[in-house]
Amino acid sequence: MLERLDFIENKFEELSVKIADPVVMKDQREWRKLCKEQSDLEIVVEKYKEYKKLNKDLEDNKAMLKEETDKEMREMEQEEIKSLTEKLEATQEELRLLLLPKDPNDDKNVFVEIRGGAGGEEAALFAANLTRMYTRYAERKSWNVETISLNATDIGGFKEIVFMVKGKGAYSRLKYESGTHRVQRVPDTESSGRIHTSTATVAVLPEVDDVDIEISPNDLRIDVFRASGHGGQCVNTTDSAVRITHLPTGLVVSCQDEKSQLKNKEKAMKVLKSRLFEIAEKERNDSIAEDRRSQVGTGDRSERIRTYNFPQGRVTDHRIGLTLYKLDSFLDGDIDEVIDALITADQAKKMESMGN
Repeated sequence: MLERLDFIENKFEELSVKIADPVVMKDQREWRKLCKEQSDLEIVVEKYKEYKKLNKDLEDNKAMLKEETDKEMREMEQEEIKSLTEKLEATQEELRLLLLPKDPNDDKNVFVEIRGGAGGEEAALFAANLTRMYTRYAERKSWNVETISLNATDIGGFKEIVFMVKGKGAYSRLKYESGTHRVQRVPDTESSGRIHTSTATVAVLPEVDDVDIEISPNDLRIDVFRASGHGGQCVNTTDSAVRITHLPTGLVVSCQDEKSQLKNKEKAMKVLKSRLFEIAEKERNDSIAEDRRSQVGTGDRSERIRTYNFPQGRVTDHRIGLTLYKLDSFLDGDIDEVIDALITADQAKKMESMGN
């Protein structure tokens, strides 16, 4: 680990020299790339410097203890050594976590797609509940939410909704939400009071840069139509809504949120690129299936990842066996406790894998 940290520290210093070079600064694209690379290493380098200082202080105190003869001074030195040892171990653990492979998509904005699954109208209502939960969570994080497309039911449910979340670290936290979510409750339309089980699927896709994936115009069919509101109500008298079909894969993306046809087309293309990127990533990761399986929250979407039980007021994440009895606040966006636990479990798996 120390050899790797020395390499990172040297790399950081080399990047500092390059960034200050007037010749490099003329190429703004290359300069920004180097600045981003240096920024990614900075937190590791600073923590490594802290580790080396603690290590030196510890060795100095051990040397002083050998020379010390006064009882009280020896006790003070021993206490200091104990404190420094604990700090050193904690810093070493932090460095191990910082050295874990970083997901290159973690800092990206995300597209969230939620669809009602089994359960008909009740599933659509649950999809609307999840949409509100993620919207409230984004508000807590000071992220922006922008609707891309929405297929609503007459009583306020969502058959399907796609929205974008813009904010630092959005993907790093929301990526664990991909999967099948299950709800157990008595629907408002149920006169006998029986508990029904319904599902909704959530897909979280990182926003893709133009350089990440290229699409040939010949592979696209673009249709325009009039946008409609809740329950089919017409909200636009012009053909501003856009539907894009990717012919090789059959993927279809539509956007009707904007009044401008051009803006709707741009948004739809972003969603399409993110979906195609996800397909490409899945194909790439299939070749390293063991690594894929070790990542919490990135498994098959058909798996049930979480249950929301209304009669008991609980939410259970089945991937890590965590149950919380605070369903109301959870659905109001208070989901950090589960996400933090998922990240910790993910890190533990990766550390175990690195150890092996």
